[in-house]
Amino acid sequence: MAFGRAARRNGEPGMSEPFVLTEREGRVAIVTFNRPATRNAIGEHTDCEELIAALRSADADPGVSVLILTGAGSAFSAGGNIQGMRDRNGIGPLATPADTRANYRRGVQQIPRVLAELEIATIAAVNGHAIGLGCDLAALCDLRVAAENAKFAASFIKMGITPGDGGAWVLQRVVGYSRAAELVLTGDTITAVEAAAIGLVNKVVPAENVMREARALAARIAVNPPRSVRLAKRLLREAQHARLTDILELSAAFQALAHETADHKEAVEAFVEKRAPVFTGA
Repeated sequence: MAFGRAARRNGEPGMSEPFVLTEREGRVAIVTFNRPATRNAIGEHTDCEELIAALRSADADPGVSVLILTGAGSAFSAGGNIQGMRDRNGIGPLATPADTRANYRRGVQQIPRVLAELEIATIAAVNGHAIGLGCDLAALCDLRVAAENAKFAASFIKMGITPGDGGAWVLQRVVGYSRAAELVLTGDTITAVEAAAIGLVNKVVPAENVMREARALAARIAVNPPRSVRLAKRLLREAQHARLTDILELSAAFQALAHETADHKEAVEAFVEKRAPVFTGA
């Protein structure tokens, strides 16, 4: 079942299909990068706009608790479009440094802003290579499941540039400063197993099981009271940059809201009555 507005179409040759496909399975939204011929590279502002629209649409739907982000074909996302960089069009460099700065700010940088602000939980189902921007988008999700053959790289330095999409912020929050510095400053490509060892990936599974595992993980989250899932996710995000005293105050406020939900009352009653709870999102 699709959700949200129809994806925008690009008029370029070979680009008639939408960049993003969206599905809905119960309380789980699935957003798929849909350009396997270019390994799901993100090169145009319309690509950014489609992805942002899909993310916001899922987040605005009270019936959604979890979003799975994945890629069609053999890659999660190869990152930016190198051809566009060479030709100085698309989401990267333009005619002048001032134009390029504005281009990044109005285009690709809007994606991490939206991902970081989502209330719903997010899972990256990394079905193949996650390179550059692709690696950073996976890291911006709350959880990551990777195929055994997936590869990860913060490879901007190899192209003579720096992370332009928030990678310098998110990677060190996921794997720590030293590991992030190694990834960013070397630009080395690492395997899924190596990514799991440093905490970049939660679980590594055979390629054919990636979506099955992501769905199973999403189901474990989605079975919980929807409002509490969103509040807990917000607490985790705020705690990344707030003092303990501030988080305690926010926690008290969120608890005051959660205690008044019908799902909380149902959870308590079900526990006392020794039965499975039935949550409605109320």
